[in-house]
Parts: sequence; C-alpha cells; structure tokens
Amino acid sequence: MQHTSLEDQARTLQATGAYRVLRRIAPLPLNTQESRDQTRVGIFLDLETTGLDPIRDEIIEFGMVPFVYTLDGRILGTLPVFSRLREPSQPIPPEITALTGITQEMVAGKTITPEEIARFVAQAALIVAHNARFDRPFAERFWEGFSTRPWACSMEDVPWQAEGFEGRSLGYLVMQAGWFFDGHRAVDDCLAGVTLLTTRLPKTQTPALSALLQAARQPRWQIWAENAPFDLKDKLKARGYRWNDGTDGRPKAWFTEVPQAQKEEEQHFLKTEIYLREVSPLTREVTAWDRFSVRA
Repeated sequence: MQHTSLEDQARTLQATGAYRVLRRIAPLPLNTQESRDQTRVGIFLDLETTGLDPIRDEIIEFGMVPFVYTLDGRILGTLPVFSRLREPSQPIPPEITALTGITQEMVAGKTITPEEIARFVAQAALIVAHNARFDRPFAERFWEGFSTRPWACSMEDVPWQAEGFEGRSLGYLVMQAGWFFDGHRAVDDCLAGVTLLTTRLPKTQTPALSALLQAARQPRWQIWAENAPFDLKDKLKARGYRWNDGTDGRPKAWFTEVPQAQKEEEQHFLKTEIYLREVSPLTREVTAWDRFSVRA
C-alpha cells in the first residue's frame, strides 16, 4: 500500500514538469506468460579486476544477472544472480579498493572455479556487458567457454547519442533513463545494465535491448589503416579509429569497426583522405561470436 502511495506521489511530481524522479533499481519480476520458444536467456556480466590488463591483472569479483527476453527485444524479468568474490594472487591495489570498495579482507580465502562459471553460463544464449571490450578478454581468460558464446555491448551496440542521451557511462545513462543504483559492485552494475536495456528509446520508441540485438546480429567489418602517414593520425582518431600496438598478434596500425553498409564508404575515406591513392586496406569480418575478444 505504501509503495503504491509513493509511486502515485512520484507520478504526480513528474506530471508537473518541475521534477524528475529517480527510482531505485531492483530485480525485475519474471513475466512467464510468453511462449518459451519465443524467449531466450541472456546474461548481463560485470567483472571487478585488479587492473586493466587481462594478461597481468586478475578478476576479484564476478557478477552475472540472467534475464529472460523475447526475440524482438523485450525483457520479461530476471533470474537468480551469480555474485562471488575471488582472492587474487597479488594484493588488491589501493586505487581498486577505493573504486570498488573491495578490500583484501573481503576476498581472503574466496575462490571461483571455471566449472562453477560453466554451469551458470550454460543457460545463456547471449552475454552482454557494458564495455564488453574490457570484460570479454578477462572472462575468456578465466573460462574458455566464454569464447563459444555470442557477445553484445550495452555501451556500443545501442545508439544512445542518436537517441538523445549524453555520455556512455553506465551510471550516467541509467540516471538519464530515470533510475539510480549503488555502483561499482559487479552484480549492482549488472542489474543496472539489465534495467537500462528495458528503456524505451525516446526517438525510435523501441526497447534498448531491441536495438542491441539488431546490432549484435549484423556482421561488422574491421578496416585497418596500415602504414598510414603519421601526420594524419589525429584525423584517423577524430573519425573513431583506435590504435593497436601489435602485441596481440594483430597489425600494428590504426583501425575502425563499421557495419556492412558503411564498409565501402570507409574504404573510400582511406583512399581519398589518408593514402591519396588507390589502396586495398586490410578488412576483417567480425560477428558477435568473436567481437570484443582478443581474437578480433
């Protein structure tokens, strides 16, 4: 009764146009009325780690929130979560403790096995992370089975800017969508990510998950500007190209990733504005099965 009263008050405030009300994020009750053959289970994943390097640094917290969704991108609810701490082989850096709140005492003696992860992830048709370029390499290094699942990114695969949102950080997007949460612990970030994907995008009026699924289902192309003139690096960077130092086995060069429809346009840009001659830049097709991994 009290909840209904508070929600009525929130709606009354919002209706005046003078207030915006942020609602606390919570697990989503599961709607079981949809036909099972039209639904899938996704897992929103978030990791806390000792640093940014998946080769040198380690996972200290695994957060995974399974969610049931329809093939057209509606989230029907969440399932029981996976939230576990793990003691790394080296002490947790002070700056990581300051960011996450995870102390050495909290992780002392805590372990997670790849077998536990495998059992939990077995139900998943899709793995989603907010900044999958960070999470996927760490996850695959911990359990190789993550490399056999398609991945999507709630930061890159939803056109937030085109829909009128500012920034791409999870906390800021959630706030603009009308929610708040206690950030920087893995499972809290996962619940926030799932809730964000329920948001109906203001311009297209489609659920954010629908846009994410559409992007994840489309092949993309990496285009590499090998041996590009050094004095044009700022032009490449301004267009969204990223630098790869070659240590991962891929070319030492600037590269970008574009949808199929933009492939020819990007190749034309390199020919006419970077190389100023006819070239055939290295291109590689990337799908959700290897995108965001060290293999792509």
